[in-house]
Order: sequence, then structure tokens, then C-alpha cells
Amino acid sequence: MIYLNNIETTMPKPEPVIREVSMAMTHMGNASRGTHDSALQASMTVYETRRKLARFFGCSRPDHVVFTSGGTEALNISVKGSILPGSHVITTSESACTIMDSMDPTVSYDLISADINWKTLPDILEKQIRPETCAVICSHACPHTGNLYDLKQLGSFCRLHQLLFIVDASQTAGIFPIDMEENNIDILCFSGHKYLFGPQGTGGLCIRPGIEIRPFKSGGSGVQSYSQTQPAEYPARLEAGTLNSHGIAGLSAALDLISEMGIDRIRQRELNLMYRFYQKITTSDRITIHGSFCSTPRIPAVILNLINMEPSVLIDRLRQSGIVAGLMTPSASGPSAVVFSFSPFNTEEEADIAADTLLAIASQDK
Repeated sequence: MIYLNNIETTMPKPEPVIREVSMAMTHMGNASRGTHDSALQASMTVYETRRKLARFFGCSRPDHVVFTSGGTEALNISVKGSILPGSHVITTSESACTIMDSMDPTVSYDLISADINWKTLPDILEKQIRPETCAVICSHACPHTGNLYDLKQLGSFCRLHQLLFIVDASQTAGIFPIDMEENNIDILCFSGHKYLFGPQGTGGLCIRPGIEIRPFKSGGSGVQSYSQTQPAEYPARLEAGTLNSHGIAGLSAALDLISEMGIDRIRQRELNLMYRFYQKITTSDRITIHGSFCSTPRIPAVILNLINMEPSVLIDRLRQSGIVAGLMTPSASGPSAVVFSFSPFNTEEEADIAADTLLAIASQDK
């Protein structure tokens, strides 16, 4: 099997991650649930991972790194905990739209389409600001093209207009350096199991000091279990219940591996594989490729459609040939499509085989 669906979850996980999770499951107790050695080991692992993530994302305080089950929960906590009834939000994220639709009906939003000229984005945002606008929620990468939004530009815009800047970096964390201070990010949401190489069930949000987020759930606060209210301080305020300490241990090992390999080196490796695949498949006039592959920064993914073939059919044809690609479901910003996404653990041979297989399917379908 050739696995090219890393944008959904990286697989297989690196050996140090697997080893650390296994060790944690046999030696670690429950963080903040006692003073015995196994509980203390879990607490130390959790704190050390917070510290690594704070440094990794340019978050000034490790205690403002909150663990969640993944990017979706992090975005839910961020949006539902910071947007008040009657507010208006501008967003590039369809995931955020789903969350907004489940909120108080007095909350409204405008969705920025994926097919805009992003150089004009500040002008578009300027026209959409209302007196009740309180935030901009941005997906770092556009899921329908793979192109990146300019976080520094958007962060400066939000700071100028005193808007909360919430960034969903689930598709980019681990590929591109992200610095909250440099980009004026107030809340950064991330997933641990994608390009951070961690286990599924891990993720979180990093919060700029001074930003207040209402608790998403309550109870299970460990040493403060008898308190009648949820702790006011971060991270306990947003971490009701038992943390996934085993997964967090694996995420910690993944962060060490990224540091050892170098994020720039990892990104270049992934992009080289992507461009190798891309250049081969551009020889077919049956394949429609989305996004820019010139000067625009992008994630290491090729998003495409095969003329006159449903994406689900193409996915199945690829699977029969031993190729695993991703399926992007249709949305307001784009049609359904097939996604080939690369990790540094893929090989040039795998990229070539996948491209040749796709070209063969395209030629057979004429």
C-alpha cells in the first residue's frame, strides 16, 4: 500500500512516537490525579509537552497551551467560548461556519470564498466589517486549493481593527513555522495527528495572555474536584475531564523528532515529493488541478479532479491499485475532489508510482 492521505492523518507514525505511547500506557498514571510516581510522571510529561508546544508556536506562556481531542474540539472551544450573542464574525474556514451555525441565532458570519484573489483580501475584509464584528477566523491553508493565507497580513489587519484573530492551523502545524507573537494571533488551534506526526486524539489551542475563553465543559478538574465551579485559570479552565496523557506523550516524542529533523527540511522534502508528482500528472489533459503551484506558498498536497469521473470512483480505482488518497467532500467553496498529500516518510518511487497509476486511469477513461 502507498499511503498518500497525510493531510487527514499521517501514517505510519514514526517509531519514536509509537515507542513513547507504548511506554506511557505501561508506566504512566493520570496527570493531576495523585502524588504517586506514575501520576507525577504523567503530570511532568503533560507540562513538558505544553512547554514544547509553547516554544514551537511562539506562545508566551506554557500554561496557556490547552490540550483537546484535536483541531475540531479546539476550534469549538475557541469560537463558542469567545464569540458573544449578537456578534458578527468574518471567516475563511468552513469548519468555523459549521460551528457558527450551531451557536446562538443572533451570531452572524460572512464566509470568504476560496477562489478570491488573496492579494485583495484586506480590502474585502474591510468592506465586511460591521460595528458588531468581533473576530476573524482563518484556516491557515485553504482546503480546496492547498494555498496558504498570509497570517502576518491578516494578523496586522485584526490588530489594527481590534478584532480577535483565531487561526486554524490543523493542516499546517508541523509544515510551516507559526509564531503567534509575530503574526498577532490571539488563539491558535492545532491538530496533533496530522503533520505534527502525533497520535490521533491529540490537539489543542494556544491562547495569548489576556484573551478570555469561557469553559466549554466542566467537572473532572483533578485536585480541585470538590470545587463547585470550574477553575478560572488556564489550562484547567478548559481541560475538564481526563487528559489523553498517553497520546500527549506520543505528541511530545513527535515534537522532538520534528526538532531533530528540522521543520524546514521536513517541508522541503514533502514539497519536493509533491512537485515530482505534480509535474508528472500535468502531462494529462484529463486531470484538473486546483490551486497555485508557482510562487504561492502551499501545503504538500495536490487537489484534483479527473474529467468525467466522480472523485469517489477515482478513489476506489486508486485503492484497487494499492494507492490511498483522500476524498474532499463538496462544500460552499468548492466541489468534491481527490487529494494526494505527502509526508517526509514517503519516497520518490511512491510518488512516481502514484502519478503513473493516476495517468493510466486517466488514459483508460478516455
